[in-house]
Amino acid sequence: MPELPEVEVCRRGLAPELEGALIEGVKIRAPKLRHEIPPTLSTLLPGCRIVAVRRRGKYLLIDCHRAEVQGSLIIHLGMSGNLRFVPLDQPVGKHDHFELVLSRFILRLSDPRRFGAVLWQAGPPALAESHPALASQGIEPLTEAFTADWLYRALAKRSGPIKPTLMDAHLVVGIGNIYASESLFRAGISPLRAANRIGRVRYEVLVPAIRSTLADAIAAGGSSIRDYVHSDGGAGCFQIQAGVYDRAGQPCLRCGRAVRQIRQAGRSTYYCPGCQH
Repeated sequence: MPELPEVEVCRRGLAPELEGALIEGVKIRAPKLRHEIPPTLSTLLPGCRIVAVRRRGKYLLIDCHRAEVQGSLIIHLGMSGNLRFVPLDQPVGKHDHFELVLSRFILRLSDPRRFGAVLWQAGPPALAESHPALASQGIEPLTEAFTADWLYRALAKRSGPIKPTLMDAHLVVGIGNIYASESLFRAGISPLRAANRIGRVRYEVLVPAIRSTLADAIAAGGSSIRDYVHSDGGAGCFQIQAGVYDRAGQPCLRCGRAVRQIRQAGRSTYYCPGCQH
């Protein structure tokens, strides 16, 4: 599933082409993905100017405006979705479910598994986060509000293991499986350690580790594990430089001990039992 870095890379690829563009048409080819695609988008969006492309967690927000209409198109890429610019005359593929027609090209959403979402929140941009899909989202880990003090207090009563706790989007958004494992490796913290048994001093190490992991992943174009590609069709490469992720049985890059793989909350966790305590 595309996580925060992949969605941010997507946003950065889309924004220069979309911001300021006029929507000339909308085509809905599947009435429902994870949720129903509002059929009114076909009449609401044509004639709207795209004023901004934003991100909230793993959601893209495309702010639209014309005289009678103001609102935000909210898009989630699901497990395998992607948004790509295609020529106006490019044939539609089997899994192409939604598109914005612009003057020079089409922005097309392809989603083979149909786990994505195309939603709409009417009103000024500030209202977008009141949409039910976004209202329960946690703190953004790349903002100034995400500090060691905040995380230490937020996890004071959390007795579960730290790794799946970091992946709770109601607490912190966008720290997916790869990035949770890599952040904990960088911080030297075992994924098995209870969140409320980690001292504040160690959170002073973990928070910068999370920030740097996400920033490095964005710089690398995200991680392409299965179907994820950029808006230009390129792939991310952060997984190639991972310290522990998908390296079970291989020597740790720091101490040489074998990287271990376990299951936590139904997901694979990778860590070094020598470096992480």
